[in-house]
Amino acid sequence: QVQLVESGGGLVQAGGSLRLFCSASGRIFSRNPVAWYRQAPEKQRELVARIYGGGTTDYADSVKGRFTISRHKVQNTVFLQMNSLKPEDTAVYYCNCAVGSALFWGQGTQVTVSS
Repeated sequence: QVQLVESGGGLVQAGGSLRLFCSASGRIFSRNPVAWYRQAPEKQRELVARIYGGGTTDYADSVKGRFTISRHKVQNTVFLQMNSLKPEDTAVYYCNCAVGSALFWGQGTQVTVSS
């Protein structure tokens, strides 16, 4: 069974940076789309960034120019580099991977940006 694990979250001041990690138990990141979502309290979960099997990336307008999604195929790890963080970035961040018709999710990692 595929298992995803996120890490790297924490507390940071506005303007600071964090790097999130998503690791998979199976070698699925090289061929399948991988995405980062986030969910703030009392808000709907939203797509933040996605990287496709061929390397193409998509970003939410709110994070363009600040966040970067990348992939290390050998390590089977996907990263989310977050720079110039804002308080509105505060949320639980989730890693997602689509394998065929199946969707796999990690447990989430908390990111808190203080003013």
